[in-house]
Amino acid sequence: MADTFEFTGLDETILRGVEALGFTSPTPVQAQAIPLVLDGRDVVASAQTGTGKTAAFALPALQRIAREGYGRRAEAKGEHGPFALVVTPTRELAQQIEDVVEVVCGVTGQSSVVVVGGAKYEPQIKAIKRGCDMLVATPGRLIDLMERKAVRLDQVEVLVLDEADRMLDMGFWPSVRRILHAVPKGRQTLLFSATIPPAIKSTVDTMLTDPAYVEIARIGETASTVEERLCPVTQGQKTQLLEALVGRCHPERVLVFCRTKHRVDEVSETLRRAGLKTQVMHSDRPQKARERALEQFREGKAQVLVATDVMSRGIDVEGIDAVVNFDVPLDPEDYVHRIGRTGRAGATGQAFTFVAPDEISPLREIEYFTGKLIPTWDLEGFDYDATRIVPNAHRGTKKPTRTMFSGSRSRGRGPAGGRYGRHA
Repeated sequence: MADTFEFTGLDETILRGVEALGFTSPTPVQAQAIPLVLDGRDVVASAQTGTGKTAAFALPALQRIAREGYGRRAEAKGEHGPFALVVTPTRELAQQIEDVVEVVCGVTGQSSVVVVGGAKYEPQIKAIKRGCDMLVATPGRLIDLMERKAVRLDQVEVLVLDEADRMLDMGFWPSVRRILHAVPKGRQTLLFSATIPPAIKSTVDTMLTDPAYVEIARIGETASTVEERLCPVTQGQKTQLLEALVGRCHPERVLVFCRTKHRVDEVSETLRRAGLKTQVMHSDRPQKARERALEQFREGKAQVLVATDVMSRGIDVEGIDAVVNFDVPLDPEDYVHRIGRTGRAGATGQAFTFVAPDEISPLREIEYFTGKLIPTWDLEGFDYDATRIVPNAHRGTKKPTRTMFSGSRSRGRGPAGGRYGRHA
């Protein structure tokens, strides 16, 4: 495995871009994927969030499409671009990719354009017409532009499907298939994701040609840099516990995930009334409001950011001290992506999961999916409701009993209850 970017095969110009990004040593996914992409291979890569997947495909893709030294090919030759296309599920992810690509293009002389929903069409169409080397797009907006005949994909040489599993979950797979039919058959295809679910594996052969596989982490594996904690509590005490947690532990940045947009608004308003500087992110918020919320959170002007799962892969902020699962996610993969927002790039982080009596079933699924039990944790001095249900005491029973916490959980066999015996 390459210890430095020089050994990945990147040329001097791209390496100057790497230096401009402030990168020193490649992460495992970068070290394994970059040489394969440079060799022209189709690649399927899976790695946890926060492991540097963006650079793993963006750096070699920009090198692969370089023309006439570097920079866009002359319009006199009728070459307009894009020559590389990155498709990603959310606006926030698209902007994060563009942030990386823009820095490298500033060094190489190449150009990039980002097109996402929620923004005006005309500026995006004008930018595409000027020509670009790399286009970063969300599926819905790209399809819209294709239908308006505002973008040509016949010169795409490298196609990247980023966060492919999330695009599948969000219902974008039909749009992805339309995009696949619009790009040249001889393109190089790179599929990057945190997990590669069976639904995607079954179609890999139709999308890619003899792909090389890069698997950094098994499905369900959580980052070792994140300390996971389970907080048994009643639904009515969740907001009080969150206020107490932030007030007593004094984290600089806390990311709170809720299951619904209404819940996000409700929790954020309660936190604001408690005097906490809070911002909100969910799909009903205007794009400018979402960008402002993320920027204030990034700059430390907001201590708490409350968001829905649609944001669980679209929030890339350094220095998130803690993630709070205010609601237990129904999809175990969402749990992995949520807590992956902290403990990134080698830093340590904490993840708190508030579990109420009616959330025991999805908690079981999460622990079965990740292959481990989340340690229980009590906030010292917090006045817990005496009737709260504690998972340790009732795993394996059909009807949980109300009890105060004591003891530890034991392992068993399966997700439906056999794996969770009563504590000794």
